[in-house]
Amino acid sequence: MTEPWVSADVIAEHLGVTKDSIYAWIAKKDMPAHRVGRLWKFQVTEVDAWVRRSGADDAPGTEVYE
Repeated sequence: MTEPWVSADVIAEHLGVTKDSIYAWIAKKDMPAHRVGRLWKFQVTEVDAWVRRSGADDAPGTEVYE
């Protein structure tokens, strides 16, 4: 069975952050996300692996909203 694609709302809730943080991470930290039309879609396993690789660590000059 393939993993379902989920929305920014679902990923934000999964990580306990705001959607603004998700969009900032996509733009500035190469968060794994895929455009489907106008929407961003995510696979939870890709995002979890990215977080484990320290993808969500704070760095100077990176805005993250919580």
